[in-house]
Amino acid sequence: MITENALNLLEFHKLLKIISKYSHSEASEKAVGEITPLAHREEIEKRLGQVHEIQRMSQENDPLRLSEFSDIAPLLTSLRPEGAVLDAKELSLFTPFLTVLSDISSQMEERPDLPLLKEVSGQLTGFPQILILLKRSIDSEGNILDTASSLLSELRAQVRQLEGRVRKRLEEMMRDERISLFLQDTFITERSGRWVIPVRMDSKGQVPGVVHDVSRSGETAFIEPLAIIGLSNELENLIAEQKAEEMRILRDICSRIRGVADEMGVQYGVIVHLDLLYCISQFADELEMQIPRIDDAGMLHLVGARHPLLTLALEKTGAQGVVPLDVRLGGENTVMVITGSNAGGKTIAIKTIGLLQLMALSGMPVPADSSSRFPLIHNLLIDIGDEQSIENSLSTFSAHVSNISGILKKANAHSLALIDELGTGTDPEEGAALACAVLKEIRSSGALLFATTHLTDIKGFVHRMEGMVNASMEFDQKSLTPLYKLREGEPGQSHALEIAKRYGLPDRIIESAKGMLGGIKVEFDNLIADLNEKRLRYERGLRELDSQQKEMEEKNKLLQQTLFDAERQKKDLLAKAYREASELIADTKRQMRAFLDEVRKREKTKRREVIAQVETKQEEIVQKLREYDMTDYGSPSLEEIREGDVVFVRSLGYDASVLEVDLRHKRLRVRSGGLEIEVPLSDIGFKTGKSAEVKQEAVHIDHPDEIASSRMNLVGSRVDEALSRLEPFLNHASLAGLSEVTIIHGFGTGILARAVREHLTGHPLVKNFRSGEQSEGGAGVTVATLV
Repeated sequence: MITENALNLLEFHKLLKIISKYSHSEASEKAVGEITPLAHREEIEKRLGQVHEIQRMSQENDPLRLSEFSDIAPLLTSLRPEGAVLDAKELSLFTPFLTVLSDISSQMEERPDLPLLKEVSGQLTGFPQILILLKRSIDSEGNILDTASSLLSELRAQVRQLEGRVRKRLEEMMRDERISLFLQDTFITERSGRWVIPVRMDSKGQVPGVVHDVSRSGETAFIEPLAIIGLSNELENLIAEQKAEEMRILRDICSRIRGVADEMGVQYGVIVHLDLLYCISQFADELEMQIPRIDDAGMLHLVGARHPLLTLALEKTGAQGVVPLDVRLGGENTVMVITGSNAGGKTIAIKTIGLLQLMALSGMPVPADSSSRFPLIHNLLIDIGDEQSIENSLSTFSAHVSNISGILKKANAHSLALIDELGTGTDPEEGAALACAVLKEIRSSGALLFATTHLTDIKGFVHRMEGMVNASMEFDQKSLTPLYKLREGEPGQSHALEIAKRYGLPDRIIESAKGMLGGIKVEFDNLIADLNEKRLRYERGLRELDSQQKEMEEKNKLLQQTLFDAERQKKDLLAKAYREASELIADTKRQMRAFLDEVRKREKTKRREVIAQVETKQEEIVQKLREYDMTDYGSPSLEEIREGDVVFVRSLGYDASVLEVDLRHKRLRVRSGGLEIEVPLSDIGFKTGKSAEVKQEAVHIDHPDEIASSRMNLVGSRVDEALSRLEPFLNHASLAGLSEVTIIHGFGTGILARAVREHLTGHPLVKNFRSGEQSEGGAGVTVATLV
């Protein structure tokens, strides 16, 4: 259990008071002020999650729709007895609350992405009928409106009409010379609910009527003339009826609220809780706080932690911001002793740790990095400050001992202890011995302990003991000023003499004090100062090395990228050269086939030898091209290929289906679109998904190793794509011995047809060409006769 004393010492209530300023009602303000640490991890994480969802709503420009509302809990209590009636002013306080209730209920229905808030607000209904009734019946000032009922509206109209008649009759009487002579003044007013005129006291018998009042001076009598008494009585009856109707309206509203009072009370509590969460989220946004992690392993790890109250105080004064605190304790080390100069920030450090621990346990974001972790503790044990008490006859040392005794009784693995100025207030040697014994006892209990001290003997003890670690607040030796930065693993110095000198103590006193202090102590302090100075130099050197290393890494990355770009450019250039060479070989092959076609029958064997030589040369070019082509991803082995497989044919630029595998000659017969061709294994790659859309009719000729098509469909192709496909088509057709081929290019704009015919003009394999007959497709096709 975390005591009220611990909350007060860490100024937790002061923090809550600041947070409560964001509230929208007195009830919410009170609820924030009553926040206490939660006991279970699930409760803590749920509240943190709810606060985070409210923060996210604000970031998305859809903040929680809260506005000012009153504390209706006492009013609901007053209404619960049967027949109880609230006045209109009291009932008007329900309207702002029900408006907020309705707004949030609607907002939550629109936000399915807020599961934790919907879990809280899922029971909200908004009581729309009661809200409509209140808005129609009572205004914000607590006046009953004419729209509350038709009868009330009618009665008020009659009252206004009758009042007008009464005023008009009185004004006529006051203008009458027989009466105006006796008037003290010329105004009409009311006394005791009746309309009267002011008459001089010495003439009151001259105006027939009823005296309802006399002025303080006794010189004026306020008389209701007999002439309007009848109208006044009628007006009074109407006013009575009006009041009766107003009371009926109030009773009706109260009865309806009474019927849902319990449910309304529950929903009121939900709104107050949501406002509490909203206050936390707003404060968190102001100080840029983060959601922490709750650690079951008992680890406390703060990264960039700031004391919230100190941060706000420095912001008001415009002073330099708080130096962030980084600290880690838990696992092997559970005791940390912080040393350093006076006013160096030791006490602020442990207060920051304690206050942020309370905030985390209360389900609040903390002013620290989101990687910060807090242990789930049950006890926060504190001894901070001078608690010397005259009433209890306790000295400073006695008060400390009393507090530490209580800490030792409660310390366990679920405790966090904070002890300021451990071992002080008595003889230094005895105080240090006692402090070391306390540290050892708390270490054995498993509790986490942060303690501050100035005693040198404690530093050495902590250095020797397992599970304990020294820490210090850094101090600038040159400027003799504290840096307020915590450093783990090193003991600090008090620097009392240096600080005394800085604040004006004469040098002779400082030197005298050093002499009295003793050589060993001075040498020890000088040794620590020298070690700290060397550490700072080493750290600067490490930072410079890190910077140089990062610079070298960047340069290395740039160099690697430059080499990669150069290599790629080289391969691109070589690939381009080999492509051009391949095209040259292909053109040479086409011309050779055209020439050999003339002597096919007489020199068939010789022709095949020449063609084989040319094809061998082309395969060499293809192999070179594959070596430098950046888009090539290798080829499957012939043994892996089966009939029906899909492979990529480089010469076509498309995927094709395998029709036959010739293992002996390492060739494949494939079909792409409607074109069937035979290709060498070197022309094959893994399938790419690029398929030819052209469908062609395959013509099988007498030669089993030569298959070509007599028709090619170029419809839908671009000119460059069509011509690149037309050339191999003519080569295969010529080699297959076809005398005539049909090229389908369609009508379209005529661009493709002209390009095809221009390509055929003067072609070595084409004797002549013509447009197709009507039965062949007309002008949409070109029929070419091959040589």
